[in-house]
Amino acid sequence: MKISRSSLVLTAVVLVLGIVLGMQAQEAVSSDPRADNFRKIEEAFQFISRNYVESVDSAKLAEDAIEGMIKGLDPHSIYIDAKDMQRVRENFDAAFEGIGIYYEFLEGEDDRDTLAVLMPIVGGPSEEAGLLAGDRIIEVDDTTALGWKTADVEKYLKGPKGTKVDVTVRRHGFTEPLTFTITRDQIPLHTVVAAYMVDERTGYIKLQRFARTTYDEFMSALRSLEAQGMERLVFDLRDNAGGLMEMAVRISDEFLPAGDMIVYTQSRRGEFNREYRARAGGAFEREPVIVLVNENSASASEIVAGALQDHDRGLVVGRRTFGKGLVQQQFGLTDGSVLQMTISRYYTPAGRLIQTPYANGEDEDGYYASKMDIALADREKLSAASGAVSADLLIADAPDSLQFRTDGGRTVFGGGGILPDYLVPRDSLSAALLTVIGKSLDSEFARVYLDERGGDFRQRWADRQDAFVNEYALEDDVFSAFVAYAEEHGVRVVERAPEDDEARRDVLVRSELEAARPQIEVRIKAYLARRLYGVEAFYPVVQAIDPLFSEALRLWPQAVELAVADSAGR
Repeated sequence: MKISRSSLVLTAVVLVLGIVLGMQAQEAVSSDPRADNFRKIEEAFQFISRNYVESVDSAKLAEDAIEGMIKGLDPHSIYIDAKDMQRVRENFDAAFEGIGIYYEFLEGEDDRDTLAVLMPIVGGPSEEAGLLAGDRIIEVDDTTALGWKTADVEKYLKGPKGTKVDVTVRRHGFTEPLTFTITRDQIPLHTVVAAYMVDERTGYIKLQRFARTTYDEFMSALRSLEAQGMERLVFDLRDNAGGLMEMAVRISDEFLPAGDMIVYTQSRRGEFNREYRARAGGAFEREPVIVLVNENSASASEIVAGALQDHDRGLVVGRRTFGKGLVQQQFGLTDGSVLQMTISRYYTPAGRLIQTPYANGEDEDGYYASKMDIALADREKLSAASGAVSADLLIADAPDSLQFRTDGGRTVFGGGGILPDYLVPRDSLSAALLTVIGKSLDSEFARVYLDERGGDFRQRWADRQDAFVNEYALEDDVFSAFVAYAEEHGVRVVERAPEDDEARRDVLVRSELEAARPQIEVRIKAYLARRLYGVEAFYPVVQAIDPLFSEALRLWPQAVELAVADSAGR
């Protein structure tokens, strides 16, 4: 067979071209660091599973690898194994029995995470026992809770109605741990925990969290209050740790006119970017609104507060919010497990990032956000003025990059979380109140009093909630019974405070007890009301000693001014 010179040349060219293309393709593959790093992980998995001195559980190895990969991400990106995911699906909409808390894991030393109470469910056993948002659970029934995972929470805290569990927590302001005995019970699922008229014109709604039923509950409460003559609303989002974003958007929509931005998200991938705007026909678009927030208001709560503040639609009062503005999406894996991963960030209509920076480093704006946190926590600075303090006092020195403008031209702060328009510092509790609240003496005494002596009391006040709220005051013998109850339960009444700080929480100094008596009596009355009439009855009573609520009511002129200006600007 004769081969022509031209054919040889063509073959050589094709061969060279093939080699070159092959080298380029190989170079292209090799230059992709993701492919190289994935091969590295695969190689390590094979070496370990084949050559380690002992047999290795490959499933466990894979899960450890996944958890290792997400460890360097933000705290809200997590891996949920198949068993835990099944429990999440089963419990999401159903009633369940347990201690009744929302929780999160906070990173601790030596990879031993701490179980933290995001919020106790209102009306649930943990709230009744005295657990508070921010408590760190360190021990359960003599078993350490440090380093727990979700499965441990299910194992030790969830359980049948009527069973008891001892929960030990560390609480801010207390040097020694506090232990609470909690009786497990059916967990209530309502999210609007209070809705009533404060006076002839003012309605009040307290929302505990954002769940599937929240919008319907909120609208039902709103219509009921409007039927009673409500002309202005106090919307209480304190200690609301968030929930479903959809519910936050739908509720915000009821306050805002058509077209107004409610919230938007930004991601490194365009398909994850979203804008959420108000539609026509909101139920409460023109009336004055005051929104109450604190350091435990997070996520969906911050969406609502930020939207109303940026559009000058509501006056925000309280303390700077938590600053959780990350959007998670669940990615299902082949075995039913889920990678719940942050894909984007929330921004308010004015462009403020809700998320508070985790690591400030040398970033000037981030560092200032951290300093702002310190300023807000500085009781001396905030309490120097009488009553609520305008946020302008703190915003004035903020960098330009952290100053944003509302629709009406007001300056708002964008360093993470929502900085209220008016700040009210945390109430400084006396030593006597700290002991009473920390040991749940007020709530427990109310329970025992009604159980043991409440027959005539119940009969006297049955079906007379308004009269109880407005007329009842603790008699001297009831307060004396409370003091006796405290002494029976390990709290001594003494004339002088002990020098030992550790012993300070186990005593009530008589002079301090008498000084705190008005507040203690109101709290006992509130817990009596709760047991007589239900959870909602607690709030009209206890708000008599709620400084943030009282300060907010003094700010109606400013809230009305906002509402009028907002209506005129449309």
